[in-house]
Amino acid sequence: MNGLTGAYVPGSSPLHRLPAGVKLAGLALACTALVLLSSPLALAGAAVVAAGLYTLSGVGVAAAWAQVRPVRWFAVGLFGMQWVLVDLSGAVSTTLRVVLAVALAGLVTLTTRTSAMMSALERCLSPARFVGLDPFRLSLLLSLTVRSVPVVAALATRVREAQRARGVERSFRAFAVPLVVGSLRHADALGEALSARGLDD
Repeated sequence: MNGLTGAYVPGSSPLHRLPAGVKLAGLALACTALVLLSSPLALAGAAVVAAGLYTLSGVGVAAAWAQVRPVRWFAVGLFGMQWVLVDLSGAVSTTLRVVLAVALAGLVTLTTRTSAMMSALERCLSPARFVGLDPFRLSLLLSLTVRSVPVVAALATRVREAQRARGVERSFRAFAVPLVVGSLRHADALGEALSARGLDD
């Protein structure tokens, strides 16, 4: 299912070998730390750490760039808005937090198989049994949600590039229709994969 739901890059790095649960817990702690860091200098240090983790993972520059590329224009807009509403320091800090959180989440998906992530989530969600919920289906839902974000973001990037090539980059319809159609096709393919595995309900 990895081909439909994520960007896992096979490897034998220390990050690949870490248990999925440890990586998810580390991601949660890292995102919490990003919120607590207030100065651009401290966040720049966090960016160096994130770059080091990507280097350690050995996933490659192209895979790393693919994680943050879909949010690049959002980051530019966020920076401009924060600069106007707050100040330059606040704009840099807020933008770095968002980009680093996306990059770290992407690193987890790049170094973690879907099956391993689902198993870790299922263990974390096991108390849900007491209220009549199926931890397996909850973990599947969360995993597919996380994995689908970069897929839809990449699709939006391709649609935007096609718009520019046709000279209709200002047309909302020319952007929305192909994006919706592409997303539905992805959902259909994902549904067929789930059905083939006996999860068609």
